[in-house]
Amino acid sequence: MTYEFRLPDIGEGVAEGEVVQWFVKEGDAIQEDAPLVSVLTDKANVEIPSPKSGRIVTLHARVGEKVKVGGLLVTIEPTGTGAPGAPSGSSHSTPAAPSSAIPPAVPRGVPSAPAVPPPLAQARVLASPSLRRRAAELGIDLSSIRGSGPGGRILDSDLATVAGASAAAAPALAMPPKAPAPAVAAETPRSSSTDQITRIPIRGVRRVIFEHMAEAKHKAAHFTYVEEVDATELVRMRDRMAPHVEKQGVKLSYLPFIVKAVVAGLRDQPGLNATMDDEHQELLLHSAFHIGIATAAPDGLLVPVIRDADAKSIQQLAREIQLLAEKGREGKLTREELTGSTFTITSLGALGGVLATPVLNYPQVGILGVHKIVRRPVYRPDGSIGPADLMNLSVSVDHRVQDGIVAARFLAAVKASLEDPHRLFADMA
Repeated sequence: MTYEFRLPDIGEGVAEGEVVQWFVKEGDAIQEDAPLVSVLTDKANVEIPSPKSGRIVTLHARVGEKVKVGGLLVTIEPTGTGAPGAPSGSSHSTPAAPSSAIPPAVPRGVPSAPAVPPPLAQARVLASPSLRRRAAELGIDLSSIRGSGPGGRILDSDLATVAGASAAAAPALAMPPKAPAPAVAAETPRSSSTDQITRIPIRGVRRVIFEHMAEAKHKAAHFTYVEEVDATELVRMRDRMAPHVEKQGVKLSYLPFIVKAVVAGLRDQPGLNATMDDEHQELLLHSAFHIGIATAAPDGLLVPVIRDADAKSIQQLAREIQLLAEKGREGKLTREELTGSTFTITSLGALGGVLATPVLNYPQVGILGVHKIVRRPVYRPDGSIGPADLMNLSVSVDHRVQDGIVAARFLAAVKASLEDPHRLFADMA
């Protein structure tokens, strides 16, 4: 008798998820609680375990396909219920647990703990979905690798070592066939001699970004206001504080100071610490300062959230920013860490360029772009010329609900705090 497994409720407000990766194929044997499928929702990958031990009969959703909560994902033939003539499998298979309840979804990167450990030969391999995908492309069996991470988790460095050793051991042999890669189709020649076209399906995190940016540009009326900031005192303060903060194992960038300055600007102009409810045509003003930090990740831009940024010190902000950035690069951010921001900051650090016009993180009504600091000569109030550390800030605002004067006053408050960074500590005195 087969068991139909449906997409469980993977978080409040989540109605559907996109299949990012199957860890099994039809006909495979699987142990209860072993990784079954990775599903994407709100830019966060959720690794869903198998509810039973058995054999995979049918996968009902392709990679890139969206499945609604309660929608059919996979049909499993539980261990010991095979039909006559079906493969009998191993004689020492572990029987499935008697419970038929759907297990809760497990956040990506967080292994669950089965009540009865499977046999050693079939023990769960701990590895991220992206690493599993690369291993499949390289033809490497992850169960043969001893992971060096916590709890035996396989890291990128472990896979690279095995891949390098395999290449060195058999340089004259043909490469093993790659597993099908549905994310990138084969190259289709446009002409016989000059151009080749590669079709890349828009899937996963990139599809979430694709849809989110289109919605933002379609619904909000963007305009951008720019201001130049003399960051000379900010550079001095950061340089003095950095050695003390970095003794705690935390890198101190300019971003924590900018977060504090943004909070000051939002207190001055609370209409920008807001989100739009277009369905009811209402502007929702937030009393909490939950600041999103746009972060580059392997699969695309993510915006993890620093909650209650106004209540945190420079060192606390630096630590949280560093932690969220690391989790973003490793694909371990949870849905809670990616939702609920009230205003967003986007910065490329030293690559920040001279000027950009950021796209709103809809339904927010404001986003700050931070650009690189450059040392240039400037005129002093006394008429002399001297060096200064200058940078540009750009704020994009939804012009449907906020006028240009609001953006100007907001940046004026941010500018004042950054040009005299001692102000940032006044509220904590």
